[in-house]
Amino acid sequence: MDGNKLESVYKENLEEGIMLYLTETEDISYEESMEIYYGSKLAEKIQERREGIQYLDYKVLADILKETEQELFR
Repeated sequence: MDGNKLESVYKENLEEGIMLYLTETEDISYEESMEIYYGSKLAEKIQERREGIQYLDYKVLADILKETEQELFR
């Protein structure tokens, strides 16, 4: 498996982990967690690989999202 494919699989797993964790901790549906995540600035940072943020644990990233983009949860 080449580096790009591996990075892509890692990113997909990371995003899924974030959304599942949001579903569990915020008592929302998976669809709602998808809308929140994909509508967030955090998703943009992960997509663009800014600041190495994509290497943080999915729970840490979900907590960052909840703290910094509270307006998405209303």
